[in-house]
Amino acid sequence: MLRKIFFLKLLDLLFGKPACFLLKKHSASPSNKNRNLLIIRPGGIGDAVLLAPAVGAIKKKFPQAEVSVLAEKRNAGIFALIPGVDLVLRYDVPKEFLAAFRLRPDVVIDTEQYHRLSAVVARLMGANILIGFGTNERARLFHHAIGYSHDNYEAISFMQLLGPLGIDPIDIHETPFLTIPVAAQSRAANLLGLLVETPFVTIFPGASIPERRWGGERFGEVAASLAALGYRIVIVGGQEDRATADLIIADGDGLNLAGQTDLTETAAIIRQSAMLISGDSGLLHIGVGLGIPTLSLFGPGISQKWAPKGPQHRVLNHHLPCSPCTRFGYTQKCRHHAKCIQEITPDEVVQAAIMMLKSLNKKG
Repeated sequence: MLRKIFFLKLLDLLFGKPACFLLKKHSASPSNKNRNLLIIRPGGIGDAVLLAPAVGAIKKKFPQAEVSVLAEKRNAGIFALIPGVDLVLRYDVPKEFLAAFRLRPDVVIDTEQYHRLSAVVARLMGANILIGFGTNERARLFHHAIGYSHDNYEAISFMQLLGPLGIDPIDIHETPFLTIPVAAQSRAANLLGLLVETPFVTIFPGASIPERRWGGERFGEVAASLAALGYRIVIVGGQEDRATADLIIADGDGLNLAGQTDLTETAAIIRQSAMLISGDSGLLHIGVGLGIPTLSLFGPGISQKWAPKGPQHRVLNHHLPCSPCTRFGYTQKCRHHAKCIQEITPDEVVQAAIMMLKSLNKKG
């Protein structure tokens, strides 16, 4: 996956930048109909999840509109959880990429934050209205180039793309804004067994890059401490997280479901839990979108932009001078061995989790 991402970024640099100068911006043809909208959303799971409030706002303004999404393989599954999405195509599947051009959309909204190739694709769609972030040369291709700030929560940034369509911002903190398919709910119930009727804590130990991984041993200490206090533990993740998950529940205190569920089934499991503990990850945002309390560990990532907001979410971040170091999805190789996240101790996580769980019990 990392090799593929690097290859796409190289293509963007070699071809995307020149294409932005070679292609001319055509005149906008405003229309009140907006019957066919295409949203371009490359990238990971987190970006896709935080796009959900914007999709909801589009459907509220234009209830009869067909909303299509041009995603990619690694994040396409999340759109099964977002109400209002009528069609999902993947630009890294040639047949589906070509099908996107046959949609003839009235409006194209490119939600990519920096790379240029998606802006080139948007321009080639020939839509009446093109909207996107004007972070570099890509701004030349849009009818409406919207400013972008690392100081804004990402869901708010996505909402700002809708201004040219006359869509007023909605409360992006109103949850849940994701839904779970019935089949995924049934599958999750079978996997959880008796835990369906018992409050449990879900732990996701994975991350898209090594610098955001806290470590199986540390998560294992957290799981053991919470289990000793009577809390049930469930581990979720992909097949690549299976070994880490085994390490976390090495003492038998928990249920390891890593590698046994697809994205919608993982979301269904998170939906059943009392709380989600995770690093800076796509599954963290799924928890937020489902209205589940979260305890998250931040270091390299920009917490102001990506950390969950609201009273039911707790973020642990030591705010070292060298962090955050991630910009537009790129994290430099850390010379300090990810000290920013590694200095968070298991005791800190356990104490924060206990406080949250006690607070939830009082509310319940």
